[in-house]
Amino acid sequence: METLTYRRFLSTADAGWAAAYRLYEASFPPCERRSERDYDAALADGRLHAESVWDGDLFVGLVFWWLADEGYAYLEHLAVEPVLRGHNYGARILHDLCRRAGRVILEIDPPEDEISRRRRGFYERNGFVYNEYDYIHPSYLRPPQPHRLMVMSYPEAISPAEFETFRTFARGVAVEYTGR
Repeated sequence: METLTYRRFLSTADAGWAAAYRLYEASFPPCERRSERDYDAALADGRLHAESVWDGDLFVGLVFWWLADEGYAYLEHLAVEPVLRGHNYGARILHDLCRRAGRVILEIDPPEDEISRRRRGFYERNGFVYNEYDYIHPSYLRPPQPHRLMVMSYPEAISPAEFETFRTFARGVAVEYTGR
């Protein structure tokens, strides 16, 4: 198994952006997606690491994460090409991010159906823990459509103060790079 390669996007004009954005649109609900126009601005922010993931010459997926000043990564989006799901790519991408960043915080849908229960199990098998905080994700749509998500973190639970810092950070990057 080859080492995965990560290619960071600095512009929506970069090679590979179109394929990554197609996967992004197919993988996340509208309220959790930025427009390409919004990404034009967000990609100029050095905290955003929007990366395509490659296994040799094979496009595997994407991982979009923010490096917060407090030293953790906010994993905003992770997606693997549908035909490659179930081949351990998601776990490999997640492992690489955790190794690179150390601390990672992410949001997922509450485990209310089979897919959301499997997603929670995936993250738990990869060392993430559920944090029991009431969390409303700031919508990327205009007009806003905020929705409830649950927060998970690696390698351990986060404190109430860390949660408030995360919530402020996530809201900030959502508002700053949405609806321009």
